[in-house]
Amino acid sequence: MGEELQEETELVEEEEEEEEAEEIEETQEGEEEAAEEEAGDADQAAAVANLKEVQDKDFVEVRLPADVVAEAQQVWTAFINSASSREAAGEAIYAALFDSAPSLQSLFKTARSVMAMRFMNGLNSIISAATSPSALKVTVETLGFQHLDLEVTVPRVVIFRDAIIDLFTMEMGARFTNKAKLGFVALLNYVGGAYIYIRREYA
Repeated sequence: MGEELQEETELVEEEEEEEEAEEIEETQEGEEEAAEEEAGDADQAAAVANLKEVQDKDFVEVRLPADVVAEAQQVWTAFINSASSREAAGEAIYAALFDSAPSLQSLFKTARSVMAMRFMNGLNSIISAATSPSALKVTVETLGFQHLDLEVTVPRVVIFRDAIIDLFTMEMGARFTNKAKLGFVALLNYVGGAYIYIRREYA
């Protein structure tokens, strides 16, 4: 009887020790996951901060915060839906760009309607790919090689970026939130910097 009681006591103690060990392990895993999330959030915040300006020294994958990308994509979708057609949306982008910087027109030899749709499709592919760093880099790289003939400079990227931002500010009003604006600024600076880098390294 005494031996059975001792065995039961030992079993209970072993189970308690195992439970404690599992709890400690779960706590450690939770802390590690939290630390990884914090590191990821910090990296994403750093990416946004870094892309407040045009970066043309290198061309690497960039991961923007999910909420920033989501709001930028929502605004883009709302902008397209608010236009009578995709062609009209492209025309609005074209007009916003060249009304603010007529000097840039000399860079583009293609017909206005064709150019408007190229702007539209290019922006659409970039914004659609923004949730995936690898897909975004491939998309931007492809567009960059398609624009090797254009002399893209930081001041010209800034003109293009600001024209797009002004257009959305005017057209979308309150729906163009600070997060959405951050997303567009970061993406347009990323694209512009990539075009400059690709032309400098490969043209």
